[in-house]
Amino acid sequence: MGSIGNLWFLALVLLSTLSLLSATGKKTYIVHMNHNLKPLSHATHHHWYQSLTSTSDSILYTYTAAFPGFAAYLDPEEADSLKKMDSVLNVFESRLRSLHTTRSPEFLGIHSNFGLGDGRQFQEIEQAAHNVIIGFVDTGVWPESKSFDDTGLPEIPKRWKGKCLSAKDFNPKLCNKKLIGARYFLKGLEKEAPGEEPLSPLDYNGHGTHTASTAAGSPVANVSVGRYGSGTVRGMAVRARVAIYKACGNRGCADADTLAAIDRAILDGVDVISMSFGNDTGVPYHEDTNALGAFHAMQHGVFVSAAGGNSGYRRSLMGNMAPWMLTVGAGSIDRDFPAYILLGNKQLFRGISIYDGPRMGKKLVGLVYNKGNNSLSNYCSKGTVEPALVRGKVVICDAGESTSVENGLRVRKAGGVGMIVVNPFALKELSVENDLVPTVAIGTKVGNLIKEYEKTNPNPKVILGFGGVQVNVKPSPMVAEFSCRGPNPVTPQILKPDIIAPGVNIMAAWPEAVSPSRLKMDKRTVKFNYMTGTSMACPHASGIAALIKAAHPSWSISAIKSAMMTTAYNLDNTNFPIRDVATGKRANPWDFGSGHVNPAKAFSPGLIYDISKQDYAKFFCSLNYPLDQVKLNIDCSEKFADIGQLNYPSFSVFFTGNRTMVQYSRELTNVGPANSIYGVTVDAPPSVAVTVNPRRLVFRRVGEKHKYTVTFTDKSDKKSNVQATFGWIMWSNNDYKVRSPVAFAWP
Repeated sequence: MGSIGNLWFLALVLLSTLSLLSATGKKTYIVHMNHNLKPLSHATHHHWYQSLTSTSDSILYTYTAAFPGFAAYLDPEEADSLKKMDSVLNVFESRLRSLHTTRSPEFLGIHSNFGLGDGRQFQEIEQAAHNVIIGFVDTGVWPESKSFDDTGLPEIPKRWKGKCLSAKDFNPKLCNKKLIGARYFLKGLEKEAPGEEPLSPLDYNGHGTHTASTAAGSPVANVSVGRYGSGTVRGMAVRARVAIYKACGNRGCADADTLAAIDRAILDGVDVISMSFGNDTGVPYHEDTNALGAFHAMQHGVFVSAAGGNSGYRRSLMGNMAPWMLTVGAGSIDRDFPAYILLGNKQLFRGISIYDGPRMGKKLVGLVYNKGNNSLSNYCSKGTVEPALVRGKVVICDAGESTSVENGLRVRKAGGVGMIVVNPFALKELSVENDLVPTVAIGTKVGNLIKEYEKTNPNPKVILGFGGVQVNVKPSPMVAEFSCRGPNPVTPQILKPDIIAPGVNIMAAWPEAVSPSRLKMDKRTVKFNYMTGTSMACPHASGIAALIKAAHPSWSISAIKSAMMTTAYNLDNTNFPIRDVATGKRANPWDFGSGHVNPAKAFSPGLIYDISKQDYAKFFCSLNYPLDQVKLNIDCSEKFADIGQLNYPSFSVFFTGNRTMVQYSRELTNVGPANSIYGVTVDAPPSVAVTVNPRRLVFRRVGEKHKYTVTFTDKSDKKSNVQATFGWIMWSNNDYKVRSPVAFAWP
């Protein structure tokens, strides 16, 4: 009772503090500066920035590598005054962003010692990954996890400039040759909610520990979550170094903090930045801190992998869409956790669950659909689960905003003994949670059958059973229903997402200080946990990028990205085109980009689409943002007539207005054997004619470049309201297939 009283007291104090802050009207703003206009009277940029604000302590961060400017806690009037200064390019509010494996390495095919096509074997590259450093901008790290064990690793690369910070709850001596950096950037979050997030690199959420170990966790044998998933857990690049930049907490991620983290990661010397958090859809790149930070990372040769977001299957809700970052969507893997629903009429249905508590036994119990009088009752929302209705019964709940664990707690509190969660989507991809009551998740088709049984039977009965783990599940992969889709709402001529990677029910390391459900009333502790989201897909791609970097240290970040995109696959393990869970139909490039990442092929792509820093700058200049707001230390003397001319590994063609022909050129670089000849194959819909010239490319040397031109001609009857269609262009020979998806739209 005393602890509950303390919680109420703390809540009241927090509410009072937030009210006081709100009364001041101050907010965190990010100020984009023109460094060329720094007065000589100021010795440093920081000193200059201080002179521009009313109080010196209002400045939260000074940015250097990722962004020329600073973040400050200002009154709106002061922010408006800054906007009017000649030396200030732009001022925008720091927003709060949302945070978006025993089996996945095997599913991706990187558990075996395959050849790379150049005489080297994968294990050789895996060993070389100790020279690659991945920076994670996330919720921190649990350093005691065995996933960050440094056994067998050589000394830290001498070029490394990072460090592990000391905090009240974080001993920097816990860092080692695996976990080589741990910093925190929480000034923006601290302004939003003072005292809510401990000022430390330690992870009190779980998200950061999970993503870091997914990308680069050391192998840990004999791991399971209860009865589920037993085996060896390992990251993608098991010998890559891990550097943590905590800029997120339970509330989310503040722009000011994440930009500071990216800035520091660049200066510290990371090779890859993994960002599993989202930004608002449709924000122009010059006001998008993720895009701006990634742009400067690109200029420093740092690869950026970013989660595409979890807003679901509706079109154009994606974040992190800039062409200089890899945008990663989520797919399922070939592992399942079968659970069973036996009805009183002997009908048996299969679902999914990782419930690990006491079983229900063999006796049938009552079944009830929590449909009540409240419009939210069917979701088992707060205040809608009535004891008189559910006591002693298994409760059917439709999936909604609350987690399965939260709904289960409501059911248990009301006297229910189990729960069936009905997912509203067409196919079976279902995410599992560490439920506290016997729970089985099912799809909408089975859910409707069970609801009909409950409705028409005067005394419906049920029993739930649990079946462990199954692998080699077919069909796999599928595009996850939550994974954000294209087209790109900011620059539709750039096809997004770029790829999909495993993001459903991924097991990875977990902080022992955080319950598997993250609920305070949940007192369980685990060392590994399952999570689902594009946040989990992103670190898979980050780790694969690190491995490619280890295999090809001289490759540009665009070469690495191209290799991952042009070798991605589009067929599932039944040899059928990858399907979309949400619709049940064949997925397309707006759903999965180039396809599902295929690391075994990405190490040796044959040809790559390279993009120089100058071409990325040319692209940025071509967006026609206000010139005084895009001065990113780049030369804007050249622009693309059409931004679709960027040498991107995919195509997005929009026939706008009366436009009936679009022509793009591309340049391919040979990274395969000398004396290689490639021919082109085109798959186009009937509504578009596609012509490629030339149709044959001969590469005499490694590194040789050749251009080709593609002409897309609209053959549709626009009066018939043509829908988006898709195709592909592939350059191939007996050894390599270099495939680029094409999306066509008539907006």
